[in-house]
Amino acid sequence: MAMTDPLGDMLTRIRNGQQAKKDSVLTPASKLRAHVLDVLQREGYIRGYSEEELAGQKGLRIELKYFEGQPAIQHLARVSKPGRRVYSGARELPRVRNGLGMTIVSTPRGVLSDAEAREQNVGGEVLAEVF
Repeated sequence: MAMTDPLGDMLTRIRNGQQAKKDSVLTPASKLRAHVLDVLQREGYIRGYSEEELAGQKGLRIELKYFEGQPAIQHLARVSKPGRRVYSGARELPRVRNGLGMTIVSTPRGVLSDAEAREQNVGGEVLAEVF
């Protein structure tokens, strides 16, 4: 069966893995997923990720991060969905928890965090919010 929202599936796997106190989770690989994971790693929400073979296809193993027994990611939600795309200009990018969290944005300059997008003065599709 075809997946309608591959990025949303990856975010759900991360949420479920952290709720079950897993060290790592597996997800099928794609360029968009890898770029989103790059942003999560740069901002310190995951320990890292690596490519693996997954039933004859490429997969990504995501190393989850915990702090004093609690997941580093308290909230991880998809903003722009296949049924309703959400776009934002550089000045209108949403602030998550008054700057304590971040928004992941797909811009013409690549997938960036909201702070990086504001710094480069670019907007785009708001993919997810994390805190």
